[in-house]
Amino acid sequence: MAMDLVGDLLARLDQLNAIGAALSKERNTDALLEGILIAAKNITHADGGTLYRMTEDGSALRFEIMRTNSLDIFLGGTTGRPIEFPLLQLVNADGSFNDSMVATYAAIHDRTVNIADAYAEEGFDFSGTRAFDQRTGYRSQSFLTVPMKNHDGEVIGVLQLINAQEPDLGRVVTFSEADQRLVESLASQAAIALSNRQLIIQLEELFESFIHLINMAIDDKSPYTGGHCNRVPELTMMLADAVDATDDGPLASFKMTERDRYELKIAGLLHDCGKISTPVHVVDKATKLQTLFDRIALVDTRFEVLRRDAEIAALKRQLAQRPCVDPVAEAQAAAACTTEQAALDEEREFVRKLNRGTEYFNEGTLVRLQSLSERRRWSGPEGQDLPFFTDDEMENLSIRRGTLTAKERDIINYHIVATNRMLEQVPWPKHLRNVPEFAGGHHERMDGRGYPKGLMRHEMSLQARMLGIADIFEALTAVDRPYKPGMKVSKALEIMVRFKKNGHIDPDLFDVFMNQAVYRRYAERFLDPDQMDVVPAPAPEPAAG
Repeated sequence: MAMDLVGDLLARLDQLNAIGAALSKERNTDALLEGILIAAKNITHADGGTLYRMTEDGSALRFEIMRTNSLDIFLGGTTGRPIEFPLLQLVNADGSFNDSMVATYAAIHDRTVNIADAYAEEGFDFSGTRAFDQRTGYRSQSFLTVPMKNHDGEVIGVLQLINAQEPDLGRVVTFSEADQRLVESLASQAAIALSNRQLIIQLEELFESFIHLINMAIDDKSPYTGGHCNRVPELTMMLADAVDATDDGPLASFKMTERDRYELKIAGLLHDCGKISTPVHVVDKATKLQTLFDRIALVDTRFEVLRRDAEIAALKRQLAQRPCVDPVAEAQAAAACTTEQAALDEEREFVRKLNRGTEYFNEGTLVRLQSLSERRRWSGPEGQDLPFFTDDEMENLSIRRGTLTAKERDIINYHIVATNRMLEQVPWPKHLRNVPEFAGGHHERMDGRGYPKGLMRHEMSLQARMLGIADIFEALTAVDRPYKPGMKVSKALEIMVRFKKNGHIDPDLFDVFMNQAVYRRYAERFLDPDQMDVVPAPAPEPAAG
């Protein structure tokens, strides 16, 4: 008999060690809490149990997990079924400790409570237990209530077991001293595992908060990029989930763990962190002549000067005829002034339209701009004769598409170099070590003509290629850009199809993007309703390379 007891104890100690190892590996908090309670029930042969957690302010215990095998009660934890019992307050309304309940007593006094029979026990309020038994026909008898303390010695929860059962017989017995020691050891291991999990979560939240601070700083610099920094990771994860769900084709083997998803999410959030170093006047350049302000106002002033010069010249010609008055000559001077002012107004409107940068212009437009620049001159504040446009203004107005000069585009593009430099300085933990590669490759192309490294498709991870697709689609459809309206989804997809064919984006990933309607789910969440026009999904083509 003694040998059987020793063997049972050794078996339970082995089980306790295995439980401790398993708890230390569990990443899901609900599953961790559930594992703690189930393990305690198993090693003590308890019929039921409850795990309480201390509230954030330390004022009460909250029901987290409830299990009673004989009543088929499975609440809290991974079940998704909430426990609708009120909090157990540790302090009464009069300021005294609420130690009339076993769970609160154990938490307040940091002491294990082992009760043979709740109905015969004095000093604790078991009215709630009796009411529960009356409703269910249950008989709550033996209780073992153990506080859970973290590495700082703080009580963070309470583990309560009910009705220890004699193995094989099913008879309710008192929790033995060995049971108590085992559960106290388990509670200690469990509290440390839970604290570690909470610490990891807090560190992850702290880390993510710093990332959001960076994006907030970018947002404050430019409201046109802050939304981009948040939408791209959302679209990236939509595409990644769609690829993960693919069961056939060249991407069928791609599967993600929760750690993989987290790593990609962080990369998405940081993919444009280098923009924090990009000058605001370049990021926000809404028109061709914009620097710290839109210089079209200066050009408008010059046109106005020329209009007034024309009017003054006409008046001078009229005055030169005094005291004689020649109605014909005066009418001719007035008509010439009107004609000149109309020409100036037309030219001013031409420059204003050109400044918007919303349309690609042809060679004829450039010739007209150059002709205007050579033909028009104006008098400066000191009376000096000046060219109508400065060299810098001519360079900017001559931009054929968009609002950026080649030099400014290089400045914008440099943000990815800055992103790489920033991310490569971070001592990434093992599960995030690919963040720099994922985030730093979203401007590369499949044909090696991207930047900053000119990588080929086979030299890039799938995750980096996913970010590339998300970055492009978001930029095409974004409604908060200062230089263009949000593009219709169908138009954006037409452009993406061309990108697929010319080696810009990954063809296999784009097929998933289309076939699983990732674009539609994104549009429903983030785009204006009128952007989501009818989009027939093009048939996937064989992947190149």
